Amino acid sequence: MAFVEQFELIYHRAAERKGGIAALEALLSKPRTSEQLKQLTDAECLSEFSKKIFQSGFVWSVVEKKWPEFEQLFFGFEPAKILLMSDGMLAEKATDPRIIRNATKVFAIRDNALMINDIAEKYGSFGQFLAQWPDTDTIGLWAYLKQHGNRLGGNVGAYGLRFLGKDTFILSQDVEAYLRSSGLVEGGLTSQKNLKAIQQQFNLWREQSGRSHQEISKVISMSVGDNHVGMAT
Repeated sequence: MAFVEQFELIYHRAAERKGGIAALEALLSKPRTSEQLKQLTDAECLSEFSKKIFQSGFVWSVVEKKWPEFEQLFFGFEPAKILLMSDGMLAEKATDPRIIRNATKVFAIRDNALMINDIAEKYGSFGQFLAQWPDTDTIGLWAYLKQHGNRLGGNVGAYGLRFLGKDTFILSQDVEAYLRSSGLVEGGLTSQKNLKAIQQQFNLWREQSGRSHQEISKVISMSVGDNHVGMAT
């Protein structure tokens, strides 16, 4: 049987662990507004998703340092230009020593350019697509990215959305640990049953607190585990 705390209790425990409410609030950030999401360019969106794909299973800071070279080699991640690249061109790019050489991930750039281009034709831009997607259906957006994109399943797509500014919770190790300890999640984390239960709970916490899913998942992650005052989360 699940026993999930009111968000207020989670929040105050996180504040105690981080040195007070002011210290906790300084660690939180808000997602973009709908109007701000609409201003995102398709190139920005493809770049961020591509970066998260390359950061998956790799040292994030190394990828970040190399990203200007990625931007140069892939035409600023303009989807229309990427879609003109042949298999041979992509294979050649994948061997360039200035980037992280991974052919599978390089080819995913073109696949995701096609996804973004198709969405832009229907909604005007990928940013406008994100802006109209309801914040109460995070798992539906994750599923869409996994189905229509390449290598955007799991937390890769979720982190891509987070860094683009679309409101989303993240099922980090600490968040998962809390959900399991509360009895809300049993078995596979990403089963449809568990994902629906997680979505419903985050929506409830959102109603209780008036906060975004982004802030809520960050607070939860800081309310459990080893991340006390002065430690990174």
